[in-house]
Amino acid sequence: TRFFQLLTNRQFAEAERELERLSNDVKKNEFNSGFLRALNGMILAHKSNDDQYVFLPTVNLKDERELIKHQREFSKHQKSKLHSDFDRGFFKAWAEYMRILIKLEEGAKTKEIVQTKLG
Repeated sequence: TRFFQLLTNRQFAEAERELERLSNDVKKNEFNSGFLRALNGMILAHKSNDDQYVFLPTVNLKDERELIKHQREFSKHQKSKLHSDFDRGFFKAWAEYMRILIKLEEGAKTKEIVQTKLG
């Protein structure tokens, strides 16, 4: 969760440190390798922010319905036995990122509603 929050807030140096810590803490296997590779790719995608072949620049990170759609799609791939362990780890990371973005968006909406009622 912390990694995804740092990434969303564009705190790349701190996100890279968190990724390094995660890399050292997890068991070495194909699933975790795919998961960590996805996290590294997310940092690179956020940094570049303009590559036409990268997924992130094409997604509206503030559109909850779009995020839910992508989360379901990534979760479906993550659970599929047709994919390798590496691929399932990769898709799990993306599903988790979408889940965190949805929670952040829900929190922002709640905060906005409270401020509107109080203000």
